[in-house]
Amino acid sequence: MATDVLDATFAALADPTRRAILARLREGEATVTELAAPFAMSQPGISKHLRVLERAGLISRGRDAQRRPCRLEAARLRDAVDWLADYRSYWEESYQRLDALLGELDHDGPDATERGTP
Repeated sequence: MATDVLDATFAALADPTRRAILARLREGEATVTELAAPFAMSQPGISKHLRVLERAGLISRGRDAQRRPCRLEAARLRDAVDWLADYRSYWEESYQRLDALLGELDHDGPDATERGTP
């Protein structure tokens, strides 16, 4: 995946308002007015957040008569999750090595010394 696409995705996700907007759009499409309702923010303020999300490819806007509903575009999120999955594997392997080491230390712990085992 291109670095600029990941940069735009993570930059868009960095803001809690934008994450809340995405969470709302999981339920289905919504207009700017509907998206602005739970926030103490003007519609132009919400529109700025929507433009960031749209540039990142996380939402799209349609036209339905006079409405301009926003829709979640989850494919870009899948790309970010796939990128993060590589790091998840790294951490899982690290934790497995740590578990193995702790198991060895536990096996050779204080009880072993009391039994006369070095």
